[in-house]
Amino acid sequence: MGFAVMTMTDAAADRVKQIVSNSDPDAKGIRVGIKKGGCAGMEYTIDLVTQASAKDDLIEHDGANVWIEPSAVLYLLGTQMDFETTKMRSGFIFVNPNQTSACGCGESVELKPADLAALAKQRDAGVNA
Repeated sequence: MGFAVMTMTDAAADRVKQIVSNSDPDAKGIRVGIKKGGCAGMEYTIDLVTQASAKDDLIEHDGANVWIEPSAVLYLLGTQMDFETTKMRSGFIFVNPNQTSACGCGESVELKPADLAALAKQRDAGVNA
């Protein structure tokens, strides 16, 4: 049994489906990645997917498709993707156990690769419970 790279809340799935329905007719979902940048060192990227890549991991929730770039997988293992709307902003948020810090403006984060041994131990504890 493998690891789920990322999960998605209902709110995130609803927003992904809205983005796809309001986009190019060829849109299939979104792709999440990580790039170097910002004051904390890394930023999440989100792009529209019209052509899926066989190298990407796919997560699906309630008809919403999100592909994960291979280079981002170790940084996103165990992450929950959500969508929130507040008085000041709306956007995707990532509850990421691999995040070690974030900048004050909330635009960039510092991430460490996931601890695969700890994830395996946690998974095995859940199976034996």
